Amino acid sequence: MAGGTAGPRALRPLLETVVAALGEGAAARGGPLPSGGPEAVADRLAARCGPVLPEEGGGAEEALHTLVRLLAEGAADPADPLCTAHLHCPPLAVAAVADFAASVLNPSMDSWDQAPAASALEARTTRVLAALVHPTGPDPDALVTTGGTEANQLGVLLARERAGAGSDDTRPLRVVHGANAHHSVPRAAWLLGLPPALAVPAPRGVLDPAALARTLDALDGEPVLVVATAGTTDTGAVDPLPAVAGLAAARGARLHVDAAYGGPLLFSDTRRGLLDGLERADTVALDLHKLGWQPAAAGLLTAPDAAGLAALHHRAPYLNAEDDTEAGLPDLLGRSLRTTRRPDILKVAVTLRALGRSGMASLIDAACAAAERLAGQVLAEPRLELYAEPTISTVLFRPVGARDEEVAVIRRRLLHGGIAVLGRARVPDRDGAGAERLWLKATVLNPLVGPDATAGLLKLVLDTCDAVGVPADPSLP
Repeated sequence: MAGGTAGPRALRPLLETVVAALGEGAAARGGPLPSGGPEAVADRLAARCGPVLPEEGGGAEEALHTLVRLLAEGAADPADPLCTAHLHCPPLAVAAVADFAASVLNPSMDSWDQAPAASALEARTTRVLAALVHPTGPDPDALVTTGGTEANQLGVLLARERAGAGSDDTRPLRVVHGANAHHSVPRAAWLLGLPPALAVPAPRGVLDPAALARTLDALDGEPVLVVATAGTTDTGAVDPLPAVAGLAAARGARLHVDAAYGGPLLFSDTRRGLLDGLERADTVALDLHKLGWQPAAAGLLTAPDAAGLAALHHRAPYLNAEDDTEAGLPDLLGRSLRTTRRPDILKVAVTLRALGRSGMASLIDAACAAAERLAGQVLAEPRLELYAEPTISTVLFRPVGARDEEVAVIRRRLLHGGIAVLGRARVPDRDGAGAERLWLKATVLNPLVGPDATAGLLKLVLDTCDAVGVPADPSLP
């Protein structure tokens, strides 16, 4: 067993096996992604993995070494500077080790008697993070979630309950969001049985306040939740939060902000101004397994007043009997819609203690600065076109003169060869005019990436352009 006083003796040799297998797998991969594409990766795994359920086991060290090495060799490694496709961060070593400790101790955060210290640590840490978002709130608090999707769903749920949606004498909550919003927002309305969410135009990549005002006027008298975005998945753009908050307040609407990507900018004195207006939100989604360098999962839903989370209260006598609660045992069921859940707060708390606010700010500023350097390198290359200067750490670019189909082929060829991992985004021109085009997307989340690595990424793209026949002279059709 991993726990108890004998646990460390059992763990130590197994940890050495895992660390060795991780190193061997990464060396064998030799790049940001395994080569050959999905079929080749699956075939290699099947050939070397052996039976999933053998009649006789081969022992713990053999199983760990074989499977961890295979997984590492076949991984997309977000620590590699050429792996920049998604909001998929390289986790800090200190956070990963803390997550291991959480697995060993295995507290279940659904009753105090399963997680005495973990529940107290969660209460302390969530309140500090909520106060960062809502500095003037009467009693800021936060719930730990599996990520931005769950946090967005909870934000919609709390708004529905606050509006009394579902009762006989009220109209259902209407969710209004920018066309740039994360897909989990309209999906939350669907999951909760609400009318289809209304998408407000975002012609320049951010929610248009004038269009929002018209939509809210048309919904006069109906309960409304406005959802803004602070860091879109396509471009990293931040909606005009002060204007959106003002419109929501003037119309009596609730405001939820999806800051899953951009929220950690609050740690940085130089970049927190991008989030002015965030403090006026009724709920905010954060996700520290993006710009926070935590192993997944590390999401939060914050609120300016803990009383606003009371709608989630639930009674299960075997977990939070009323007399136990009255006797002083903390009631944890209202902290989540999940029952069994891991103490994901441990890795967050360890990271905050290890780095402090200034250490977190340094990592954030370094990642954003690396994205700005990459954007400058794109501008300096006549064969490449930059979508816009990055708002956070996402850079969109494309070969000049390339058709959308060619952009897609370039990305897939880099993936298939295990050479580089770039994302894709289809967005309208920055000025809001013209049709949408397909762009290559680099989301820089490694604060250690240097200019040589980003220049190398662009060279790989240009070399692939040559290989697929995109014209070398940008003046050619």
